Amino acid sequence: MAATKRLLQRGNCSVSLIDDPSGPSHSDAIRSINFGPSGKFLASAGDDKLVKIWETSSWHCIRTVSADKRVSAVAISHSGQYVAFADKFGVVWLVGLDEDDAKQTKVDKKAVPILGHYCSIITRLEFSPDERFIASANRDFKIRITVFPKQPLKGAHEIQSFCLGHKDFVSCFAFACPPGCAHGFLFSGSGDSTVRLWDFISGLLLATCEVGAKVGLLQYNGTEDGYPPVTDLCVSSDGSIIAVAIQSLHGIVLLSCGFSDRTLSVAKVVTLEDNYFPTSMVLSFSKQRLWMVMGASNLPTLSTTQLPTRIRVMSGFHKDPSDYNGHDPITLEDNEIPGGKKLLSELQGSSDVTMEEAALAAAVKSSMRNMLIKKEYALERREMRKRNRNDRKRR
Repeated sequence: MAATKRLLQRGNCSVSLIDDPSGPSHSDAIRSINFGPSGKFLASAGDDKLVKIWETSSWHCIRTVSADKRVSAVAISHSGQYVAFADKFGVVWLVGLDEDDAKQTKVDKKAVPILGHYCSIITRLEFSPDERFIASANRDFKIRITVFPKQPLKGAHEIQSFCLGHKDFVSCFAFACPPGCAHGFLFSGSGDSTVRLWDFISGLLLATCEVGAKVGLLQYNGTEDGYPPVTDLCVSSDGSIIAVAIQSLHGIVLLSCGFSDRTLSVAKVVTLEDNYFPTSMVLSFSKQRLWMVMGASNLPTLSTTQLPTRIRVMSGFHKDPSDYNGHDPITLEDNEIPGGKKLLSELQGSSDVTMEEAALAAAVKSSMRNMLIKKEYALERREMRKRNRNDRKRR
């Protein structure tokens, strides 16, 4: 992403974010972006140790916060009063947004640490819809639910629960609150190729769907003892639409959830007729459109003129998963997407891709995959790494 300008959609056109000329700009990979639920703010963060907060009515940067370490996840509270971010050492930091933030730019207002995951990289960070809790997940298989205090800048010290059950890194999660439910539920996806349903108040695992096994995908490395990781999931606020992206699957998996009887199962697999697979997704609630950023496949049949990324949009989702029998959601053609081909060319680039750009896209894809997959070392190598750790407390 460019250091000072990023293209976003507003209605049927694109907009450019305007950075503060007197402050630092993004200068390295952006690892996380997050829109506040109200749509008033956008936060971006990444390897340059900067967290930038943008006001969406003007698309100006209104706050730049410098972190001590690289940032892996960022979230905005539902009220828009707080921005939380996590660094690579597993510490979650919080910064408050004042009422006058939209009127003047503030640089380097200090963030305060509120909780930690003890040297485990945090992969996801979200506030619960009622803002009573903040959920954080890491590469060590854990989801932590922390009570968000009335005075959060003094620290969040009360742990509500741990959601334990995944057998590999947690890659994504989302809250859902069906009608008649006081607190809601939590869906999570993982490197163990499962999606799980939680009562996050108690930490109780309610249901597990082995999506990789159900779809029948072998793991990317060709081994027979595993399935590819879940890379992202997208859930409507009432939990009626649950879309799941799996590494190497050219399409999405739609799940059906029975909240009353605690069941979670595959309702439909929607395949896409191209050589791309979803890497991230977002649901447009008003129109019930699923927007997907698609990464290029590594199939040998790819053309050198293929785009490194594609934007795909699906519509025609049903609240009752049984309605999908014989009726797939529709993948919109480029000219049917809001904004049309002009918007797509700005978001994803031109279809005229050179050999050099194709090679660069392959390198980026490989790098992102290596970041997502937790490294496994032989026993002797692990013991050597422990002996050489530089963060041990000296006695």
